[in-house]
Amino acid sequence: MSLIECKNISKIYKNDSVSTVALKNISFTVDKGEFVAIIGPSGSGKSTLMHILGCLDTPTNGHYFLDGIDVLKLSDNELARIRNEKIGFVFQSFNLLPRVNVLDNVILPLIYSNINPKKRVELAREALKKSAFPEEFYYHFPNQLSGGMQQRVAIARALVVNPEIILADEPTGNLDSKTGDEVLMTFKDLNAQGHTIIIITHERYIAQQAKRIIALKDGKIIEDSKNSVSSKEFLKIRE
Repeated sequence: MSLIECKNISKIYKNDSVSTVALKNISFTVDKGEFVAIIGPSGSGKSTLMHILGCLDTPTNGHYFLDGIDVLKLSDNELARIRNEKIGFVFQSFNLLPRVNVLDNVILPLIYSNINPKKRVELAREALKKSAFPEEFYYHFPNQLSGGMQQRVAIARALVVNPEIILADEPTGNLDSKTGDEVLMTFKDLNAQGHTIIIITHERYIAQQAKRIIALKDGKIIEDSKNSVSSKEFLKIRE
């Protein structure tokens, strides 16, 4: 059974008498442990698809099965629980709390869990280690960090709940090229450890770091292919 199964998904936004079709009858699956890039230009539907995959929105037609569960049949509380337990989000803008240090930013998703405070700190440290964040900066605040370091904190925060899926929306968008490449290598390392990674991007060279590319255009899938570009080849593409 696939971890993700999208069956004939369409999404239509209605505003008064105007209807905008964002996704048009798309179907695909993602297995556990895959590293997938969803690529497309502005208006292709990739952001809409990301919101559906992240249980932040629901399709107008079709079905989205997450780990065998039909998401359309879930209540708002059940959707919130899935977002908190099964999906780790990484955003372009980092979304760190500025007045909270690194360790406490990573602990935040665990605050409403039944995990005791000592264990929360332990899990946060493990997540930061996985994201290759240096220990000497654990008690620094976000404004004391570079963009790349802030994104590593955001990755650790996504990892701390041990989600089945890491969903990254343009994760290198606010980073310089060198730092962006380093963050992409971190995602590749996490995938090698068994994490399912889905990256949303509009850049082909970023998509080519994933093991599979799903390309969208005008709300339709126009490409779904395996990718065999090595890390060294990726850096040559980037140059």
